[in-house]
Amino acid sequence: MERPTVGVIGAGIMGEPMARNLLRAGYRVCVHSRTQGKAARLLGEGAFGKDSPAALAREVDVIISMVSDSPDVEAVYLGPAGVCEGLRKGTLCIDMSTIAPETAKAVAAEVEKRGGRFLDAPVSGGKTGAEAGKLCIMVGGRAEDVARAQPIFDVLGKLTVHCGPVGHGQLTKLCNQILCALNLLAVSEAMVFARRVGLDPSVMLKAVSAGAAGSWALENLGSRMIARDFAPMFMIDLQQKDLRITLATARENSVPLPGTALASQLLAANQAAGEGREGTQALVKTLERLAGLYPSSTVVGQVNPRGCSETRIFGQNQLRSLKT
Repeated sequence: MERPTVGVIGAGIMGEPMARNLLRAGYRVCVHSRTQGKAARLLGEGAFGKDSPAALAREVDVIISMVSDSPDVEAVYLGPAGVCEGLRKGTLCIDMSTIAPETAKAVAAEVEKRGGRFLDAPVSGGKTGAEAGKLCIMVGGRAEDVARAQPIFDVLGKLTVHCGPVGHGQLTKLCNQILCALNLLAVSEAMVFARRVGLDPSVMLKAVSAGAAGSWALENLGSRMIARDFAPMFMIDLQQKDLRITLATARENSVPLPGTALASQLLAANQAAGEGREGTQALVKTLERLAGLYPSSTVVGQVNPRGCSETRIFGQNQLRSLKT
């Protein structure tokens, strides 16, 4: 059976390796990226490009979108020169972004009005999972559409779970983000505690990883914290976007999420320090600052002459002079 032509919208940290894996699996792939330079490598590897989502939609059988946030998905599908302007009857649209469940439902309704089919299929596994084709895919939509998409999902991921109707993929992903945020906080706290009490964090990591405390976050993020490697597997800014959606959905459903709210507030301190584009493992730096362990600087709150609170960064020598 002839493989469908797949359009990929979004060639960022996740979209680019996903499109590359489809190319390697023998799919004909069309790409569109809002920043055209991001698609250059894929074009050099055999993909073909289109200058708008509408133009892409006219050429493909299946569309995968992987963009940043709910407004981006709305623009891709419903905006000027969006997918819906070029959508062919029967085209399967798969949004693999993490967005608000209500946005997924609204976009699905518009796609289906125009004769298309829609799945919301957010993923977990980050950049490394996308590169290795080992993402976990949480899908909302009709069972027959999931079955149609399964060969593509098999290229992109190691596990696909049909979670229910459209929107349920996103709701499941929000559960995933609650767990990720609290695991991240736990790993960061353990690292800071280990340093503060005089343990070698590498030895601690080795000792606890094989027991009940072991986790993906401990193995993948803990080692990066120790190495001071804050390059993004998943950016703080994007994690905060996901937690914003999670907390808003929780409020709408009267669900208290005190731990998730705390993790989001601590990540906001990273953003205030200019670290929003670093990986989520940089949360450890916020906790180090709170514990007085940050290796090169310390944050000191002051009140300026106008009575407004302000934050200044002082080096250790400056701190010593302030104390004496």
